[in-house]
Amino acid sequence: MKACYGLRAPAKLNLFLHVVGKRSDGYHLLESLFVPIDWYDTLHMERRSDGRLQRHDLGTPLPEDDLCLRAARLLREASGVDFGADIHIDKRIPSGAGMGGGSSDAATVLIALNRLWNLNWTHQRLLPLALQLGADVPFFLGRGPAWVEGIGEILRDADLPTLRLAVLKPPQSLPTKAIFESPLLLRSETLAIVAGSFAVTAFDWKRHRNDLQAAAVSRCEQVGQALQLLDAAFGNSRMTGSGSAVFSEVGPSAFPEATGLEACMQVPKGWEGRLCHSLESMPLAGWIPG
Repeated sequence: MKACYGLRAPAKLNLFLHVVGKRSDGYHLLESLFVPIDWYDTLHMERRSDGRLQRHDLGTPLPEDDLCLRAARLLREASGVDFGADIHIDKRIPSGAGMGGGSSDAATVLIALNRLWNLNWTHQRLLPLALQLGADVPFFLGRGPAWVEGIGEILRDADLPTLRLAVLKPPQSLPTKAIFESPLLLRSETLAIVAGSFAVTAFDWKRHRNDLQAAAVSRCEQVGQALQLLDAAFGNSRMTGSGSAVFSEVGPSAFPEATGLEACMQVPKGWEGRLCHSLESMPLAGWIPG
């Protein structure tokens, strides 16, 4: 295989997020329930024989040295191959949203180049590279919804029914570092879920909060406004990750499948919003050996 086209890199939502500790290096320890959703970036990748790594932006322009290029460089250095790649990306997931778009793109690059460069590395071999790129990247190497612990490196598959979700992203983005350093950051006791696969059917995630939400609302009025808008429309709302996107679970009778979010509520001008579904599995879940 020399090229692969139309690779979908999904966004994620944190159904809840607890801060349960802090490591000596300053990283916070978390417990969270991650779900991938059908809001995608799309990547097209072609193998190069000259060793060059190039990114081509088909949608929203990305920073010159983004996570996609960093992922490709890291895998090339770790594997010692002489190949390069052309990475074409149609960016649709909002940045600075807490939806993991950049992390999903980076994981997609690792997965695709693992195949295009004929490495055939296992999940366990790719995982340390993913963690070097960011705390959310290991999740996107996984199979689907997951219970996540540590700084993002401890994952267990979660048995989760498909959810219908309204997602709303205000124009303002939030710096993750500032949110974690806020005096309004909340703390939670660990839920101490037992080892093994995690059955969400026996767990009511709506009873749990996002410990970063209060800090985000104090820093960004638009997050509070988004929470109020979704709460008024659907009766529940919560921020994902460190924000600024928020979401609500939507009941099965609240809107027809083909309806857009604008038909259910008034979306402020310049904001991004969609009605989404959670995914039972990652689009490239079967691409990693082992």
